[in-house]
Amino acid sequence: MKAVRIHQHGSKDVLQIDDLAIPKISKSQCLVNVKAAALNHLDIWVRKGFPGIPLPLIMGSDGAGIIVEIGDEVENFSIGDRVLVQPLTYCDKCKWCNRNMENYCDNWGILGENQNGLQCEYIAIDTKYLRKIPEKMTFEQSAAFPLVAETTYTMLVDRANIQNSETVFIWGASSGVGSMAIQIAKAYNCKVITTVGDSQNKNFAEQLGADFVLNYKTINISKAINDITNSNGVDVVVEHVGAETWKTSMRILGKGGRVVTCGATTGSGVRFDLRHLFYKQQSILGSTMGNAQSLDKALDLFKKGKIKPVVDKQLNMSEIQAAHEYLENGHQIGKIIINIE
Repeated sequence: MKAVRIHQHGSKDVLQIDDLAIPKISKSQCLVNVKAAALNHLDIWVRKGFPGIPLPLIMGSDGAGIIVEIGDEVENFSIGDRVLVQPLTYCDKCKWCNRNMENYCDNWGILGENQNGLQCEYIAIDTKYLRKIPEKMTFEQSAAFPLVAETTYTMLVDRANIQNSETVFIWGASSGVGSMAIQIAKAYNCKVITTVGDSQNKNFAEQLGADFVLNYKTINISKAINDITNSNGVDVVVEHVGAETWKTSMRILGKGGRVVTCGATTGSGVRFDLRHLFYKQQSILGSTMGNAQSLDKALDLFKKGKIKPVVDKQLNMSEIQAAHEYLENGHQIGKIIINIE
């Protein structure tokens, strides 16, 4: 089979297409013929390198395909089922897994980060990581859905505990997290304020349901939030940018407000005033991935027509270097899909 792999860390030039043997399945696994995979910013970070990444590595955390072989102990799945893959791996034995908090697992991992991923023609995988694709969801949409939906649902619902009529501020409407966060917040009847860098992205954010769309390049965000909220600030800030936006995120947060963060794209070193934190009784919440149930709940929202994955561009596996360049340059509006040839 063909697979996108890295043998060393570096620029997009380290990405290569390798010919590998089709993996063998165990009694509890299925063999999935992958039809579509998706890129995430995680792919960029993995490619560039950080501790704990085994090499060589098959890239990609998101994917969807068709089951072509099942193990002897497999139940509830059949050959021919269309499936997507839940990318968080977990032990299913520790105290966290027993509490349905798999993203706290003592041995958690992510496909395409600390173990082989989904940018390949076939993957052997345990059935606990598989979900049947809803009838109206394409392979491309399915590949665009799991990691970002699971992560964002956990951020907003499980961690920030968004409530009806609250005001949610979301950085970067065109990003995977941003576009999904807008939809989930609106599904919970929140008022949504988000940011964009140009008019094209503004139209996109409005179509997703954002109530206020602010161009961060031309508008003073703090002043605009004061005007919109009558100087009360927002209830929740969705952070995934980091150092570049952190000061503003804390400034626009109202009493009892929560900043929930899942990333630090522009740097991790931030400062804030503790006096404001305790006086306004605010919370700063970290969030990594999500438990398995968060993906199931996000799929339920899709089935109800409340949210949808956003596909920007489709490329072939042979164009993987161009796909990384496109993502790294920030051109995308939604997700980049790799069609597995």
